Amino acid sequence: MIDINKAIEALDWNKEPKGLYEPIAYTLASGGKRIRPTLALIAAQSVMNGGLINGDAIEQTMPAALALEVFHNFTLLHDDVMDKAAMRRGRETVHVKWNENTAILSGDQMLIEAYKLLSNVPADKLPQVLKWFNEMATGICEGQQMDMDFEHMSRVSIADYMTMIEKKTSVLLAYAMKIGGYIAGGTPEQQEALYQFGLHIGLAFQIQDDILDVYGDPKTFGKAIGGDICANKKTFLLLTALETADADTKAELLQWLIATDRNEEKIAGVTELYNRLEVREAGESVMEEHTSLALAQLDKLPQNEATETLRRLAEQLATRKK
Repeated sequence: MIDINKAIEALDWNKEPKGLYEPIAYTLASGGKRIRPTLALIAAQSVMNGGLINGDAIEQTMPAALALEVFHNFTLLHDDVMDKAAMRRGRETVHVKWNENTAILSGDQMLIEAYKLLSNVPADKLPQVLKWFNEMATGICEGQQMDMDFEHMSRVSIADYMTMIEKKTSVLLAYAMKIGGYIAGGTPEQQEALYQFGLHIGLAFQIQDDILDVYGDPKTFGKAIGGDICANKKTFLLLTALETADADTKAELLQWLIATDRNEEKIAGVTELYNRLEVREAGESVMEEHTSLALAQLDKLPQNEATETLRRLAEQLATRKK
């Protein structure tokens, strides 16, 4: 995988007023997998048919890759305010370490900084990249609103949920890859294959995340198990259980959903119902389906080292523990 960290570390946040820029530096220094910028750079390398040598493909794609990472972290910063989350990546969230007003304003500045980075994309590529970047940003906001709306809706279908995670999670991966392939000179067909790869990987990733929240190992997953159950979060597992349970089992599940002061019992009780209804297996089946759809897209790309890296990434997804 390409190491994006040096480029992120080179970004200068030593500016005034420090109260605006220090939270940005803190957020970007907190780590993370750097999946989105890395995918953009690998996508650029995977096409390699637009007259660019390897170094040029990376150099010309780097501004967009950095913009994607700064934008992604901006969304997390604001998400933490909306969710009232106290921790992110093992550290205090910005609104806890500073305050909510700082988190909102520094997040706003991160969005501006993302567009400033994006402006360094080669001039002949910038209009199309900007169009896609805006489509991606709008999709994420729509997905976030859908997720918030779901909290107050008594009925949410699995189809609605898949649309929400496509917007909230998948489009950022999909456009990261499409933008990388476009800047490096990939054909429209290759760009679309990269987009579809990212889209399906994003869907598989989120469903696996839902599974790990219930069945993962806290030591490797990085957070407490059962958080979605305690919060009554509408995940693939919960919605599948509600759609497939018979009347008695559904009534039992609904009783657990209204329990608010017995978290350990609630996690155990809901997990037992999930086991009975085999919703984990249903989730794994859908995850594997989207992983297969992603892998099929790679046959439409030049077969090189970068494409093999994408193939390994997709195959490893099904066995990830965090």
